[in-house]
Amino acid sequence: MAGGNERSMKALKEVWKRAENSLCADCGKPDPDWASSTLGVFICLSCSGIHRNIPSISKVKSLKMDYWDDAQVQFLAKHGNAVTKAIYEAHIPIYYYQPTYNDCQVLREQWIRAKYERKEFTEPGKQLPYSDGVKEGILWKRGRDNGQFLPRKFLLSEREGRLKYFIKQDAKEPKINVKIDVINATFQPEKIGNPNGLQITYLKDNKTRNIFVYHESGKALDWFNAIRSVQFHYLKVAFPIASDNEIKNRLTRNFLKEGYMEKTGPKQREAFKKRWFTLDHRRLMYFRDPLDAFAKGEVFVGSGENGYSVQKGLPSGTQGNFSWHYGITIVTPDREYLFTCETESDQLDWIRAFTSVINQAMTPQEYAIEAYFKFKS
Repeated sequence: MAGGNERSMKALKEVWKRAENSLCADCGKPDPDWASSTLGVFICLSCSGIHRNIPSISKVKSLKMDYWDDAQVQFLAKHGNAVTKAIYEAHIPIYYYQPTYNDCQVLREQWIRAKYERKEFTEPGKQLPYSDGVKEGILWKRGRDNGQFLPRKFLLSEREGRLKYFIKQDAKEPKINVKIDVINATFQPEKIGNPNGLQITYLKDNKTRNIFVYHESGKALDWFNAIRSVQFHYLKVAFPIASDNEIKNRLTRNFLKEGYMEKTGPKQREAFKKRWFTLDHRRLMYFRDPLDAFAKGEVFVGSGENGYSVQKGLPSGTQGNFSWHYGITIVTPDREYLFTCETESDQLDWIRAFTSVINQAMTPQEYAIEAYFKFKS
């Protein structure tokens, strides 16, 4: 720490090593080595870049390389992550999605701005743009067949427990009218090619349907949290004895893993074909293109105690031609599914994701889904 005197350095290190300051105050990343001298929080390098974009609120400095004077160190000592969180995160709605360091830039930036710039969570009962149970507006939606993004009117209603969208703003009947409890939403900026890209999925005839949208002025996060808000209140009525945390765990979820693999058919003699795979908990879906509306097929991944397992490599004597050589075998009670990955790193990442699902016991609802997959096959 260039130019720092010994006393300040020692005092700074004492504050820095407090347990409360061992994780980034904004995204939870371990071992933060930056801090805000005006807010008193310890943050990681990535979040410090976001803070730097709101200089009227936060001034950031490196804990290793910058000089901290006695007054700044005392300010950090008086505040720190615990005290500052108690102020700026005092009244976060239970349904509000709090991003981690694994989430995209937009989620983390809007979380930081919501806390410190807009002060959305400092007062109880504050009216927020995603909390009144109704949201209506224009989202740019990708066409299922032509791939063009066109403006469409969306309507989200807590009273009806539905999400709708209309081809024209004055249309009487919606193009889709979906119950809120079968909807998932997740940010997909890279896949969609827009920093505010949002993937909305829902079940139709027990198949997953994808809708890809973005908001041109960056309000996708309001739609995202509005969906979570409506879901939360809908499920509170549907499951009156469930705790808030139990319901929170049933709201929107990130996909466990996405990416390309090659797969072969059930006879295991066909050539392996490159497909885009999405692991949404126990549903492994594969697509010809990442932005397809419907999956080409789905594989149910059950629990180990029900005869499911994942193995590294392919069975000896596999006959199908494949160009990637890092194999994965999913074993189910009925058959084996064979995949190949381009790199060993991809292979190990997929195996970890599958293992995390297989190690979990199945719920009654998941037994019903498994029965549907078996009946369909």
